[in-house]
Order: sequence, then structure tokens, then C-alpha cells
Amino acid sequence: MASRFFPPFSSCVLLLLFFFSFSVFWFDYGDSHPVFDPQWHPATATWYGSPDGDGSDGGACGYGSLVDVRPLRARVGAVSPVLFKGGQGCGACYKVRCLDPAICSRRAVTVIVTDECPGGYCASGRTHFDLSGAAFGRMAVAGEAGQIRDRGEISVVFRRTPCKYPGKNIAFHVNEGSTNYWLSLLVEFEDDDGDIGAMHIKQANSVEWLEMKHIWGGNWCFNGGPLQGPFSVKLTTLTTQKTFSARDVIPSNWSPDATYTSRLNFL
Repeated sequence: MASRFFPPFSSCVLLLLFFFSFSVFWFDYGDSHPVFDPQWHPATATWYGSPDGDGSDGGACGYGSLVDVRPLRARVGAVSPVLFKGGQGCGACYKVRCLDPAICSRRAVTVIVTDECPGGYCASGRTHFDLSGAAFGRMAVAGEAGQIRDRGEISVVFRRTPCKYPGKNIAFHVNEGSTNYWLSLLVEFEDDDGDIGAMHIKQANSVEWLEMKHIWGGNWCFNGGPLQGPFSVKLTTLTTQKTFSARDVIPSNWSPDATYTSRLNFL
């Protein structure tokens, strides 16, 4: 089973102790096009946590207790750096299927990137998934979940797949430690691409979009101010460069460690 860690803090998180996870809109698809590869690619997989457990306690993406509840529960996974992408791979979804016909089902399990495994099986540029015990066991044929877990490391194939959070809209969690001079956000429940390539905020009565900086995992921040809410938030996905904007989604009386939900999602 691979080990995982939280990345070192950057200058933008000197005031941060820990991150915890959680209008009018428009979508701009521009010239983007789907890049979800229908082809399967080789990788390896292990599992961690309890045999039938949900896996991660938080994880390097910063989703906190969200990983223990639906829709993430038991679908979480840590990935090697080649897929983690310094944290910008957080939120991406993959289908993973094992290959041994004696114990493996033809059914793939869908997992969400919530963590990183930087060493062990995940080192040296390998493409590797470290899944929750529950997700790992679901790749087995009926009655063989224990046997597949006993294998430890197994060969798998994987492909990128759109994320789907039925009944959920994109939400913005204001991270603990945020102030009018240092605002940090975590995006939750992003359908389709799942990953974030850029994030901007716009203050009340302003036309200027302020670029936020990626700090670690799925967390972004703006360092400056004083800032005046309500804030509009614009997301650009990493994979297809789709843009989502939520007007005044974070109110003027916002507070740290609170989550503000938009009215729409990508799908």
C-alpha cells in the first residue's frame, strides 16, 4: 500500500493551519473539445485503509470530511504524481478495471482523485492508483473481493471519464484562515472535467477579474486587498478550458470555513 503526504506550504498559506472542504451564471465552451480518451491505458493499483473502508482521511487535495460521505464516499483514490499534477489533478475522475479474469469483473470502478501517493509504488514516473479498500474490492467478481485485496498490487487499465454529481451544484468552500486580505477557496462537486486549471474572483461593483494562485491540492488563494464582497468566481477547467462563472456566489457577509453553493454545474 502506498504512502501519502500533504505537500509543503507555499508563501500563500503562511496563515493557514488546515484546509477543510465546502447567483447568475454563464458557461463559455470557446474552442474547447472533449479530451476524455475512450481508450484504456495500462497502470497498477493497490489499496489502503480498512478492507471495506472509504480510504482517505481527508487527503492531499484538501476535501476534508467530504471523502467520508456520499457522493465521494468509497469512490476516493490517491494517484501517482503523473496524474496528481501538483494538485491540479484533484477532482478528476477515472474508470479503473483489473485484468485477471479469474478474480476480476469486467466492470470498471469509477474513482475520484482526492489524494496523492508520491512514493513506493507511485514513484519513478509510474502511473498508479492507490484506492480505498471498498473501491478496490468492487473490481472483483462476486465473492472474490477478499482474494483481489490479498494480491496487494495488481495490473489494471484506466481511462479518464467525466465526473457526475447528480443533484449537486458547484460549491465554493472558504478555507479557514481567510480574511479581507487573504482569501482562499476550494471547489467542490465540479461535474465533467472535475479539475481546475485557473480561478479568478471579482469584487462587488468591479469589472476586474483577479487571478487566484494555486497553492496546494485543490486549494487556491488571492493575496491582497482589502477585498470587498460579494464575490463572483470564475473557473477554467484544466482539461478542456471550459469556463464557469458564478455571480455574487460568495456574499458580502461571508465567513471562513463556510460553503456557498452555486445554482448550476457543467453537466
